[in-house]
Amino acid sequence: MMLVQMQPRTTHASAVGRTVADAMDTAGPQVCDDMTVEVALSVMASARTGHLLVCDDSGLCIGLVAHARLAAVREGSAYSDRVQLRDILGDLGPFTSPVTTMAEARHMMRHSDVDALPVVDEHGSALGVLALAR
Repeated sequence: MMLVQMQPRTTHASAVGRTVADAMDTAGPQVCDDMTVEVALSVMASARTGHLLVCDDSGLCIGLVAHARLAAVREGSAYSDRVQLRDILGDLGPFTSPVTTMAEARHMMRHSDVDALPVVDEHGSALGVLALAR
């Protein structure tokens, strides 16, 4: 099981750019889909982040999971400490490319009702996260 791959966070939060690459944060914590919900929540707390990029066994990004989703799963009646991220992933929402325009990304986020998008390269590797400003 790959626990966590940390990368430093950039300071592009206030950047106004024309593409996603200009405004995204570098990929934060990346975890494997075999990680348990409890461990994922601990990683989030340690990294002081509200989401994790989830990767498959070959290291490709398969989505993003938010703290609220993990907390809801943990509070559910069917929860056990053996529940893995792959058991709860379902539809993790859309992905975006670093060459996507910011207008297109905002449109996608608004219509998908998400506040963060994984940014992936043409091979499916995570490059970063585009998150709504808070």
